[in-house]
Amino acid sequence: MSQSEQRITISHGSGGRKSRELVEKLFQRYFSNPVLDRMDDSAVLELSPGRTAFTTDSFVVKPLFFDGGDIGRLAVCGTVNDLSVMGARPEAITVAFILEEGLDTGILERIVSSMSQAAEEAGVKVVAGDTKVVEKGMADGIYINTSGIGVLPHNTNIGGAMAKPGDVILINGAVGNHGASVITAREELGFKSTVKSDAAPLNHLIEEILQTTDRVHVMRDATRGGLATVLNEISLQSGVDIEVFENRIYIQDEVRGVCELLGFDPLYLANEGKIVVFVPEDTAEEVLQKMKKNRYGRDSCIIGRVVDNSIKPVVTLKTAGRGSRFLDMLAGEPLPRIC
Repeated sequence: MSQSEQRITISHGSGGRKSRELVEKLFQRYFSNPVLDRMDDSAVLELSPGRTAFTTDSFVVKPLFFDGGDIGRLAVCGTVNDLSVMGARPEAITVAFILEEGLDTGILERIVSSMSQAAEEAGVKVVAGDTKVVEKGMADGIYINTSGIGVLPHNTNIGGAMAKPGDVILINGAVGNHGASVITAREELGFKSTVKSDAAPLNHLIEEILQTTDRVHVMRDATRGGLATVLNEISLQSGVDIEVFENRIYIQDEVRGVCELLGFDPLYLANEGKIVVFVPEDTAEEVLQKMKKNRYGRDSCIIGRVVDNSIKPVVTLKTAGRGSRFLDMLAGEPLPRIC
């Protein structure tokens, strides 16, 4: 773009020449594929046989860039993971941008480039999109909405209501990194940390799990509300009591330090590259070993189990001191604008 086009203007969202130039010079350059390049009003897809999974999400993270990722990578990974934990193979996503007047186009290009790289890693195509521009002061630079579509094999039946007594619970690594990374990237706190966000597309890891066993009952990505909240959601959906062990949950020292300083509980911090997996006990070790071979599952571990069916389901944390306490759902939002 020329020097005079270094910032987004209202005309970039008008649907006219400026809009077209933005699409051709930026979005199409990074997202180009045969479906998108037709530039029609809708993407026409040829999906693989099977049932269809569909999801949508919006991303408003502040700041836009943080150690380990940015709002663009977050948007692609979040949508890919939401499809994958249902057992679906992600095939295509759409992207809609809400841009603030005055946004530096260099910032926009960094974000679009990051999205392109994340989509390539996941093996999905951006097949449609939209851009709107709002007046200065009406948004924090950029908001992103994504939708995704994937295909589920006919024999796949995974969901939050499928947890069963005797199931073992696995997770693919340390918790709390994304939330800690975003909050320490905010300049008003006045300090830095070495914590990196775990934002990652997990569809290839999940494919490997499903190739290992067809007996996965539940998979869920532990995003907003963290590990504690997602376990409570599954407990309520399935009507079961869940027990997890504090000394088996991996929390990096840097994350513990941030939480101690700011008064947060890492079990409630958001993750963007972590899934919990519920499988029968007799297949848990095989699944664990398969997870450990994947780059996003090297620190995988077994953290708990489903205890029993319950009329009033609860999640219990067995503490390192051999005590126990209830893990409730997150009340309120300690970290606004983290995803």
